[in-house]
Amino acid sequence: MPTKPINTSSPILGEATLSGLKTPPPLSLYIHIPWCVKKCPYCDFNSHESRHEIPEKRYVAALISDLEQSVPRVYGRKIKSVFFGGGSPSLFSADSIDEILGAVRMLTPLDYDAEVTLEANPGTVDTTHFKGYKQAGVNRISLGIQSFNADYLRALGRIHDDKQAIQAAELALNTFERVNFDVMYGLPNQTLTHALQDAKQAVALNPDHLSFYHLTLEPNTPFYRTPPSLPNDDVSADMQEQIEALLAEHGYEHYETSAFSKPKGQARHNVNYWQFGDYLGIGAGAHSKLSFHDKITRETRYKHPNAFMENVEKGNAVDNTGMIAQADLGFEFMMNALRLTSGFEKKLFQERTGMPWEAISMRIAEASKKGLIAENLQTIKPTFLGQRYLNDLLQTFLD
Repeated sequence: MPTKPINTSSPILGEATLSGLKTPPPLSLYIHIPWCVKKCPYCDFNSHESRHEIPEKRYVAALISDLEQSVPRVYGRKIKSVFFGGGSPSLFSADSIDEILGAVRMLTPLDYDAEVTLEANPGTVDTTHFKGYKQAGVNRISLGIQSFNADYLRALGRIHDDKQAIQAAELALNTFERVNFDVMYGLPNQTLTHALQDAKQAVALNPDHLSFYHLTLEPNTPFYRTPPSLPNDDVSADMQEQIEALLAEHGYEHYETSAFSKPKGQARHNVNYWQFGDYLGIGAGAHSKLSFHDKITRETRYKHPNAFMENVEKGNAVDNTGMIAQADLGFEFMMNALRLTSGFEKKLFQERTGMPWEAISMRIAEASKKGLIAENLQTIKPTFLGQRYLNDLLQTFLD
């Protein structure tokens, strides 16, 4: 069953005593580059078409200033991973990426073997770009393939075609040891046969990581306002099941709702999110989650690139900040951790939320009775039924 968004506006769980976060969780750095060549009709990310010349130098300076202003809140904590997201970060030159990463190394204790990922659009990259990114310190590329079929790429409003998808994939694999392909299914008028053809092409290229997403109609997008003809739920469920079976046959572990990897190929940056780790987000519209000894906070940057740059230059990139309510922490933890097919160790809950296990034990028991969760003395994990009906499982932790 394709996963659908759920309403997270209601708090869960009664008040619990926050015992304190004794050790801060691992910290990742997210860097947002908001421009793209063309806004896709399904995209609800904070991205902006580059209709005029991109102010690349000014934005790079703003990112570095944002990081400088943020360092006191994460002082002394190692950065375990870096992720350039967008938009299309591959619109920026290798020199700009090098300058940003140089500032990261200078201002923070970046782990010596940190995973450094850059999202790339197949229509905006070439050999020079990839070699330059690698020399700058990028060691993992995430390619927004979406489909290897020219008709579906046109339907999705992508700027690349099927030939460019293959060329970019092969170029990435020849340049980087670690490569992810983002692929979508449940596309406008897509057949099961064509969805499987995309999956077969992806595994034939043999990257170490694959992400398969079901197309969803997000509010405030052209597809939401004028919905295309999509496969029905039964066909989409068949696509999901057969894609998962195909990937398993080719050695890909299904370790998260939409993520599959070869051995040791898991996305460390994303795993940190799913294990309720911390992340500092810099750049237009970026989000942060930061833990302290007595609270967990969230921050958001000014969303529009111009507003972000103007406010950074005034000394404050943060548009909004607030503390996560204790009553919401259990749900927020579960919303991430239950995406992992192997689940989590019970001790992780208290380590990452500062709350005792008893704060959610009754809800765990309820989900277990429904057959959505498997529990033993040390671990909790979603059952196969819980994975398929993840939203129903998460509803258990909502009031």
